[in-house]
Amino acid sequence: MSTAEKVFAVPVFLVVFRETIETVIIVSVLLAFLKQTLDGPNRDVKVYKTLVKQVWWGVGLGFFICLVIGAGVIAAFYTLGSNVWESNEYNYEGAFALVASVIISVVGAALLRVGKMQEKWRVKLAKALEAPLKTGSSRSARMKRFAERYAMFILPFVTVLREGVEAVVFVAGVSFSAPATAFPLPVVLGLAVGSAIGYILYKGGSSTKLQYFLIASTCLLYLVAAGLFSRAVWYFEAQKWNNIVGGDAAELGDGPGSYDIGKSVWHVNCCSPELNGGGGWGIFNAILGWTNSATYGSVISYNVYWIVIMFSFFAMRYREVKGHWPLQKGKKDSAEPTNHQDPSEDIADAHDARPAASVTDETNLVVPADTSSNK
Repeated sequence: MSTAEKVFAVPVFLVVFRETIETVIIVSVLLAFLKQTLDGPNRDVKVYKTLVKQVWWGVGLGFFICLVIGAGVIAAFYTLGSNVWESNEYNYEGAFALVASVIISVVGAALLRVGKMQEKWRVKLAKALEAPLKTGSSRSARMKRFAERYAMFILPFVTVLREGVEAVVFVAGVSFSAPATAFPLPVVLGLAVGSAIGYILYKGGSSTKLQYFLIASTCLLYLVAAGLFSRAVWYFEAQKWNNIVGGDAAELGDGPGSYDIGKSVWHVNCCSPELNGGGGWGIFNAILGWTNSATYGSVISYNVYWIVIMFSFFAMRYREVKGHWPLQKGKKDSAEPTNHQDPSEDIADAHDARPAASVTDETNLVVPADTSSNK
């Protein structure tokens, strides 16, 4: 082993850099979104600072838990003499990927609405933060209120935790065949380079015109979410194959035995995101969900994800125009005219209703006075 290999483990750098890239994309989009909508003249500075703190608290807590998990894995290995994560690591990664995909999909739909009703979203965020949690309400209502109030904490927390656990698992697989001196430098450098790229994305998103930024960032988020959904299915299938062969199939390389040929759509003996950190293919895997060994499940799930997203947007647009969901009967005999506004506008409309009512009352009081004077 050369001196360079004793100081710098290239696979560790590639793994950490890859996971950092996927995390900073989501965090930078959230921060740029908050700066675009809540910062600047005539904005709600208090709400902006609170939500930015939520983002960083989510990042910090997720990172701290990853450090604890990493320390636990290393301690367990050297204490028990085996990697306790190895037997079910793909199940953990698949579950985290699935949860992250769902959360990112919901956030992406919300981002696209901000361009049309920026001020109403500002009011809604302020109300959600300031309204107290009602102890007497149902559990589901309290959970919904909690999710609305801490949405900017939950997404970065889940993202950092998922990517961190994945990095811990991959690094642990490499670390047991390399000296301890080969890890600090590539880990720090991978975090630094990935964070620098995230800062560039944040600055670019903050200075771009809001509508262009929302469209570009939402497209990027959905590409990441689609890849995560496909990877989640792939992870579950890979775990099932590992249980059949009695070990980690990735240790067999790219050739025969490393995949289930009965469920394979394509397989190439190169370009693997799993071996030696993955290199550039690992970056494609993190952002777009690339794999050199696709299965029926991973390919079908990728296409199903996009079909569901398209139908969801068509349905939301239909509801916005018609006032009801597709296949649902509209309220034709309502006493009041149907309001086709988006539900997220209700809080702002209620906020604006009171001043209008006071003006009407004042007008009604003046009319009798004028009538009496004419008499």
